[in-house]
Order: sequence, then C-alpha cells, then structure tokens
Amino acid sequence: MNASRPLLAVLAAASLLLGGCAALVVGGAAAGAGAAHDRRSTRTVFSDRNIQLSAYDDLNKDKELALKNNVSIVVYNGVMLLVGEVRSAELKQRAEGIVAGFAGVRRLVNEIEVREPEGFWSRRRDNTITAHVKTALLDLTSLQGFDPTRINVTTAHRTVYLMGLVDDEEDEAVSSIARNVNGVERVVKVFEYRD
Repeated sequence: MNASRPLLAVLAAASLLLGGCAALVVGGAAAGAGAAHDRRSTRTVFSDRNIQLSAYDDLNKDKELALKNNVSIVVYNGVMLLVGEVRSAELKQRAEGIVAGFAGVRRLVNEIEVREPEGFWSRRRDNTITAHVKTALLDLTSLQGFDPTRINVTTAHRTVYLMGLVDDEEDEAVSSIARNVNGVERVVKVFEYRD
C-alpha cells in the first residue's frame, strides 16, 4: 500500500503539469484565433497586450494610484487609452507620466477624470453597458465583411470609448449603434482609419 503512494503523487503532479499545458495551449489558441479576425498583425496584437500588462505593472508600483484611485488601461494598435478616476489633477498627470514612453505606443489618450473613484455598482453598470454595446454590434449585418470583434469597447462613467481600425462607413455605423444603447451618455471615438 505504501508503494502506491509515490505513484499517486507522481500521477497527481503530472496531471497538474499537463493541466497547465492544456491551459497554455487553449489560451494560446484563443489568442491566435482572436488574432485571425483582427486587422492588426499578430505581432501588434501581442505587443499591445505586453504594453498593457507592463503599463499596469508600472502603475501598480505607485501605491497611492493603485490603492486609492481607479485607472484602466487599454492599448490597441499602439494607441494607449487611460480611463477611470483619480482624486487630483496631479495624480492624473502622474498616471500619464508613469505609462508614457513605452516603445510601441504612438499616441496616448488620457481620459481619466478628476473625481472620487466610482463604487462597485457604477463599475458594474459600465461593464453592463460595454456588454450591451458589444451585443448590439453583433446585429450590424448591413456592412459587408464587418466583424464586431475588431472593435474594442470600454465604458467609464457611462461614456463609451471605441477603438479599432475602421473605415468611415464602419465608424458611422458603430458609433450610431453605441449611442443608441440604453445608459450611454456619450461616445468617444479613438478609432484609427483604414484607406
């Protein structure tokens, strides 16, 4: 009976390791599948993600910003968007200063508001608005070849921020849909335009 314990331990360890491999394979496949629909190159998709993670890491090193404020970072095609709330103009500038200067960032859009950070229910409302906008974009069938997964939707304080590589027709259609979603007060386009 004691001889089977080491075997069980080895099997348990192997299953944990294989489970991790499966997660890595599935995660990599999901990222690859997402990149297949994206207008950005695969390299740009991964670069944007790495920049975003590094920017969060740098921002979280500032304990005052990390613990007493709410800042979200989105990077799409080398454009960095900052949204959320901080308690002072100095903190807004500090947040921008911390994340500015990453290689691969061509433009930084600082939409952080100086105000008391929103609570759980306000953030939940914003997340719900984001989900409703994304769902509404699925119904956009009037544009030949339009793929709603190419549009990044972020919501803060009932303001919807739209990012992506679009043409003029897509800009107009997507913005119109976002404006008409219940709860949306404003739409900010951070689009880049294709020829």
